[in-house]
This record gives sequence, structure tokens and C-alpha cells, in this order.
Amino acid sequence: MKILIIEDEAPAARRLISLIRSTEPGAEIMDTIDSVQSAVKWLQTHTSPDLIFMDIQLADGLSFNIFSLAEVQAPVIFTTAYDEYALKAFKVNSVDYLLKPIEPEELKNSLLKLRKMRDQFTAPLDPQVLRSLVQSLQPGQPQFKNRFLVRFADKLVFIQAEDIAYFMAEDKYVFILTRENKKYPLDHTLDELDSLLDPATFFRLNRQFIANLRSIQSIHSYFNGKLKLHLQPVPEEEVLVSRERASAFKKWLGA
Repeated sequence: MKILIIEDEAPAARRLISLIRSTEPGAEIMDTIDSVQSAVKWLQTHTSPDLIFMDIQLADGLSFNIFSLAEVQAPVIFTTAYDEYALKAFKVNSVDYLLKPIEPEELKNSLLKLRKMRDQFTAPLDPQVLRSLVQSLQPGQPQFKNRFLVRFADKLVFIQAEDIAYFMAEDKYVFILTRENKKYPLDHTLDELDSLLDPATFFRLNRQFIANLRSIQSIHSYFNGKLKLHLQPVPEEEVLVSRERASAFKKWLGA
């Protein structure tokens, strides 16, 4: 079986490859692609694989955009960090998905299901199925990232969004600060996080901080219409909200 992996998180891609090789020893990993643009180019210039594992959110947009830009002839197993209720369209239409972190038994079951249904995947995926899922992920029914894969010493661990006090940009890197005052590096920019996080819980305070509502201990007026915030855990530098963002910040607080 020839397999293409479309996944923009390197640790997740490596884990998936390891699981595939353990579950399906004869499988050939044709390539690993990390964006919509590169996936489209690959599909236009290579022979179709037997199976594609496809992450839903890629670095340059939703992977469903691939289907409108290139012909996808192979069956697809979608991988996602989102909850099951957002993906009912796939179950109804017999397109499988795996919820991250992927478990070996779930991967085994997906491949078994795919093997039994192989004859049903001789044609490209129904565009209507894809449109249904895209609509389910639009602003009317937003889905936000609720956990992050981070490195801790020589291990990879998951941090739940609810346990994060704030995200902080520091020396060209972005870090997670948990409510227990633990610090982890993160492979996302603050701009990317802005669109991934639930705006009911997180707010972009300035160029350096995105804070969880629960981490804000007090708010004080500052010079020139700015606001000064006290966060917990306490960061090394003062946290200010500019005059331009102060109004939006107050609305976010419900003021």
C-alpha cells in the first residue's frame, strides 16, 4: 500500500509514520506534505497513492481546499485535533477520521474498514461531502484548538488549552505559560494562534501576549489610554493593552 501523508506538525507526522509501519509493515510512505499548496503540486505531478492521511488544518488553510484545486483519486483518512461532533458528515458518508493523538488500535481499525470498503473509493470524493464539512467549520459553528503538543525534556506531551495561562512571544520564539507556571516552547506564531484559539477564552493583548481570561488578576488605567494588566503567573515584564485595543478588550470582558 502506497501512502501519502499531509500533515503540518512534524511530531504528529513522525508518530503517524511510526504507527503505520507498525500496523502495516508493507506500506510505503510516498511523501509527507505540510501545506495545501505543496499538496496540490504533489498530486498534480505524481501517481495517485493508495491512501492519503490528511490533517484538517494545515499551515496555509483547511485541507479541503486541496479538493477544489487538484483531483484526489485516493481514499482519505482525515486526522484532526477537533472533537467528534464536528465531523459527523464523514461518518455518515463512510469517510473515516482519526482523532489526535492517534491510538494504534484506532489506526488498525481504520485500515481494516478501508480495506473492506475499497471498492467504494474508486472515484474521487463527493464534493458535497466536503462542502458539508467546510460549512460545519465556518464561523457559524467554530471549532477551536483545545490542546497543544509540546516538548518537555525528551518527551512530547499534550497541554490542554484550559490549563494555559497565556502565550508569550520572546526572542522570536513563542512559549506557553501554564497556570502552574510551567513554560514550554511552541511551534506557532501569535498570529496563527489568534485564529486557532477560542475568542471567548483568549484575547490578543499586544504583540507579545495572548491571555486566558482566567489568568487576568487585575486591570489598571495607564498612560495615554493604555491599560496595565496583572497576569498570573506573573511575567517578567509589564503587560500593556494599547489605547487602540483597549476598547475591544473591554468589550471582550463584557464591560
